[in-house]
Amino acid sequence: MAKVLFTRDISPEGLIRIYEALGVELKGKTAVKISTGEPGGHNFLQPALIGGLVNKLEGTICECNTAYPGGRNMSEVHWQTIRDHGFYDIAPCDIMDEEGEKAIPVKDGFHLKENVVGTHIDNYDSMLVLSHFKGHVFGGFGGALKNMSIGLASSRGKLLIHNAGAGDSFDTLFTTVQDHFLESMADACRSIVDHYGAENMVYINVANKISPDCDCSANPKDPVMADIGIFASLDPVAVDQACVDAIYNSDDEGRAEIIERMEGRHGIHVVEAAADLGLGSREYEFVNIDAR
Repeated sequence: MAKVLFTRDISPEGLIRIYEALGVELKGKTAVKISTGEPGGHNFLQPALIGGLVNKLEGTICECNTAYPGGRNMSEVHWQTIRDHGFYDIAPCDIMDEEGEKAIPVKDGFHLKENVVGTHIDNYDSMLVLSHFKGHVFGGFGGALKNMSIGLASSRGKLLIHNAGAGDSFDTLFTTVQDHFLESMADACRSIVDHYGAENMVYINVANKISPDCDCSANPKDPVMADIGIFASLDPVAVDQACVDAIYNSDDEGRAEIIERMEGRHGIHVVEAAADLGLGSREYEFVNIDAR
């Protein structure tokens, strides 16, 4: 059974401690996949929080360009956002599709035969998927699976996932059957895990500043729940399931708005689909490292 570690200590020290508690070492050149946050947003993981862990790993902060107009859809403006949000000051940064894209295969996927990612994916030996857990206007919620799928896809790859492989037109972005979109996210995750190898990936979700809106929004709603903590696992399915469970089990009145967003988009289906593809288990052992 998968283990999901937890701490309430949302601090640079807490992040390092929970990574060390996993008892693994990411080897070689390590990519740290985050969301750099849309200009105007304010809920994304802050450089001061993540910098210690990124530097401990001698990691490179990695992102890809977005598919929608804004402050991250082209490399020139995306680099400015990275600088403005302070990430360039704490570690090397990389826009993975800045120099082009490539297709990597999806084995036995629901809809996708291939996932289109940035060519820089080949520059790394291991990856920390470091995610801000929150709501999401399309996916219901954003965690490790969203960060690994949509987050690592190139601009065109993002459209292919949203369109469940039916094309890369922005015009059809909102016409895809919702479950097919979520299943395509799981397909993309399968390709990433196969590319790096499950033994070379770690997943950490930070459940703070929990808004119903994603960090891709330029005007997200303020957080509606109190911070919960940090979740970490070697299993992307388990870590997202644990975060969803924490929302449902919370006694915070603000949880109702997050649950409405998740259920309104059938968000749990990405977890179901990823489990069906063999990426992990929805059953897990919960380990509170604060109790040690």
